[in-house]
Parts: sequence; C-alpha cells; structure tokens
Amino acid sequence: MPVKNLFVTKFYREPIGGKNVEELRDDLRDCCYLMAEEDEAGIKWCEDNHYRGYTSYASLNDLDTRFSPFAELKKRMDKHVAKFAQECQFDLAGRKLVLDAFWVNILPPLSFHSSHIHPHSVVSGTFYLDLPEGASSLKLEDPRLSMMMAAPTRKKDAPEELQPHIFIKPDEGDIMLWESWLRHEVVQNEAEEERISISFNYRWG
Repeated sequence: MPVKNLFVTKFYREPIGGKNVEELRDDLRDCCYLMAEEDEAGIKWCEDNHYRGYTSYASLNDLDTRFSPFAELKKRMDKHVAKFAQECQFDLAGRKLVLDAFWVNILPPLSFHSSHIHPHSVVSGTFYLDLPEGASSLKLEDPRLSMMMAAPTRKKDAPEELQPHIFIKPDEGDIMLWESWLRHEVVQNEAEEERISISFNYRWG
C-alpha cells in the first residue's frame, strides 16, 4: 500500500495496579466525600460557576500531602506516566514529568464536563474511582478537526483512527493518560448515581 499513517496520537489505559486496590479506592472515596462536605472554597467555586456536583479543581491542589490515600495514588500514577512518556519517546533531557495539579470530580446524574484541553501541561489524565451503570464515557476529539475545512465526513464504519471523535468507556480502577493538548470532554452522566474520578496534570520538571 502506498499510504502510511503519520503523526500518531498516543493514548494510554491500564488498571492502576498495585496491592489492595479496592481498599485504596474505599479510602479515596471517603476522602472525596469529605472534601465535598468541608471544602468551602471548592463548594463556592462550583456554585459561582454553575458546576453541577463537586470539584476541588479551583480550591485544593495539595491532595497528596493532605491525605495519605492520595499520596499512595500519586506513587502509582507516577509509574504509569513514566511508562507513557517512554511510549511517546519524549526527550526529557535528564528531567522527569512531575505532578502539577490533582483534583477530584464528583458528577451527579445528568451532569457533564464540556470540551477542553489542559494548557501548560505535558501529560493529563484521570483515575476512575466510581463508575455506576450508565456512567459517562470520555470523548476524545481528533486534533486536526478544526483544520479539515471542506473535508467530507467520515463513513460510519471507518476505522477508529479515522473517526473525528472517539468514545472510551473506562472501567473502575483504570488510569487513562493523554498528551495535554488533546481536546476531550465528559459526556452527560446517564447513571442514576454519582460518577467519581480524580484528574491530574504533569509538567516537565
């Protein structure tokens, strides 16, 4: 074939792994609900910005020093991010990717998180804590989409790598990673219960 694929967009998905994962998830869940009850600054930010549910995005950025379960989660995340960086063939010039931001998302039924990117970061991702039946997927956008201009739409049965949007449904306990420029969104939560995740950014340290 005279055609080959160019400019691959990498995406990483694995169970978080390590010992006592269910116990870690239980401890993290307790921390998340504690924050949702006591983080007055975060609650106010959600109200002021009409954010349904709760996020610590604009209020708490030191979760790994406040709560030991988050410190343990960070250790496991660091290993996955290092593997992803190798897969992306990043030349880090002797430095590492380091955690820059770390926040909780509790999305109630019918809520969503609109399309966005994560500026000033290299790798972004999410650890999926609770995903009840019907919980929303992650929607990823082809980074070339805004430059396609007069291009026709893709066939419905086109291969995944040619689709303008890809929907990935995580499993509980999964970690997903992507380069921070990749536009993504959380589609509407159609579950009858809350969807809980922990998102993060890594910068070039």
